Amino acid sequence: MPSPTHIIRFIAEEDHHCHLGQLVDTARDVGTDSFEGHPIKAFLINGTIFDGEVDTDKVMTVKQLLSPIAPEQCNYIRCLGLNYVDHAKESKMELPKAPIVFTKPRTALGHPFPAVIPIPKVAQDGTSDYEAELCLVIKKTGKDIPEEQALDYVLGYTCSNDVSARTAQMMTSQWCFSKGLDGSCPIGPVLVKSEAIGDPAEGLNVKAIYNGQTVQDGNTRDMIFNIRKQISYLSQGTTLEVGSIILTGTPDGIGYFRNPRIALKHGDEIRIWIEKIGTLVNMVRYEP
Repeated sequence: MPSPTHIIRFIAEEDHHCHLGQLVDTARDVGTDSFEGHPIKAFLINGTIFDGEVDTDKVMTVKQLLSPIAPEQCNYIRCLGLNYVDHAKESKMELPKAPIVFTKPRTALGHPFPAVIPIPKVAQDGTSDYEAELCLVIKKTGKDIPEEQALDYVLGYTCSNDVSARTAQMMTSQWCFSKGLDGSCPIGPVLVKSEAIGDPAEGLNVKAIYNGQTVQDGNTRDMIFNIRKQISYLSQGTTLEVGSIILTGTPDGIGYFRNPRIALKHGDEIRIWIEKIGTLVNMVRYEP
């Protein structure tokens, strides 16, 4: 059986159960297909996201897309702040000398459309914000990983939105609470294996599209600390476990620094598009 290259986790039309699948048509943007109601077909994957093989004799239809990795498989969500040159400049902050690291709990993990981004009452003050980010999943456990070996630890890449409550963020130097609210880390719609992406340092376009308007338009080649450096740094004296997720930073154009400012409001649509991966689509819902 062949190894998968474009992995989705989904509820199937045929049996209403959760499955792993390999996209039949890898050229399609399944995020927009799901949003627009176009049929999505997937070969079943036998095994886990880490060791699965494609059964080309079994094809199922997607009823609902889920985050590519299940919460119980995600050991830790690590995130980088101020990791793009232009974003650091728009923040009026000096370029960091080392990666700025914060974390999100597993309860922050969210799904693609039709799942929503929930904004709890604590963040319903007009400062909830988007951040388009390349997300990676670690495929094997490692510690003190050399830069030259770092990409060997990457299972694949997907889109993510580092949803942030800016009022809470600006009140303290620690960002984990303001960026760790439930559902504040939607990822997806497809995990593209590292072999099909290559080294992101060579350049992947990254966009955030808010209610149809492109508000972020960056490229991974502009990262201050590239993927190799991130993995090597985060694994210094610290075990990076299989299933760990890393959010790699956002380019400039976040809502808080735009003029006029943009904030996520009830009923808004926010899309994260990354070259070679596709589009993560979510609607925003204020919790009662």
